[in-house]
Amino acid sequence: MAPVNEDWEERTAAAWAGFDDYEEDRAADFRAVIDALVAELPADSARGPFEQACAWDSTGHSDQAVPLYREALARGLNAYNSRRAKIQLSSSLRNTGQADEGVKLLTPELDGPSDELDDAVRACLALCLADLGREREGLSLVIGALAPHLPRYRRSMANYARLLVEEPGESGESGD
Repeated sequence: MAPVNEDWEERTAAAWAGFDDYEEDRAADFRAVIDALVAELPADSARGPFEQACAWDSTGHSDQAVPLYREALARGLNAYNSRRAKIQLSSSLRNTGQADEGVKLLTPELDGPSDELDDAVRACLALCLADLGREREGLSLVIGALAPHLPRYRRSMANYARLLVEEPGESGESGD
């Protein structure tokens, strides 16, 4: 079996690019395509269970995805895929009624190295928080993530995001 290489990456990307071509009743066919690609990897590859988890998750089976994401993380994904797996695992945990675990998994990501996944971390964490009745915290995260993308009102929105979770009087500003 060959390790992950450019050809494998391209074929995997092509499989995912064609995901929307599979009707809902053909989800198993899509997972079979991913399973065939995973079969080409070394048995101890972290990427295998990660791709399989993504396939189960994307076809509506978060319960099947959770143990595969955990396995992939335990085997050691690269930094980028590890972050993706944490985001997706948190979403799956939320979908299976374990939003508290999703919060525990994603909260440290807020202080990790910044990358293109920052907004996805915040969005998924916000959903987990909302499921736990912590909507103001979730809304703060979403508005804070949105603020830098706005053509205007960036500073105001960032302040509003902060004020959603700040205790009255904490900032030194009056409540008027």
